[in-house]
Amino acid sequence: MDLQYNETQRREYLNMTDRIGVRWLEVFQGDITFYQAAYWDLFTRLWKAGGPVRKTDALKFMVGIKSAQTAGKYIETALQKGSILEEDNPQDARSRLLRLSPQMQERLDLFFDQAVDHLKNSNSIIESSQTPSVEI
Repeated sequence: MDLQYNETQRREYLNMTDRIGVRWLEVFQGDITFYQAAYWDLFTRLWKAGGPVRKTDALKFMVGIKSAQTAGKYIETALQKGSILEEDNPQDARSRLLRLSPQMQERLDLFFDQAVDHLKNSNSIIESSQTPSVEI
């Protein structure tokens, strides 16, 4: 197997993920409650949806959580902390819709802008390092 990247390049990837992880904590103003993969999945997929999603769909966003009941607890925490909002579904009275709160939308917009900056900077470092010619 040929390796594509050298140790410097791999370390830069880890440095970038560290910087993004620290920034993720800043999104929540230091509240470590949200420093979990389940919340990453929930918030980033709500952001990608660009609008309200059915609550049952949002439960499935948290791919590492197999129980709908457990996923519901994560959603309840996010609702209680004001990170997401719940509303009636005008298309189906039996379901509810979830969306990011306006404040969370703004924080995530800024987070992604900064994450892309980190990505671009890391890419420059990775591109400037020589790739190995080691075969395993």
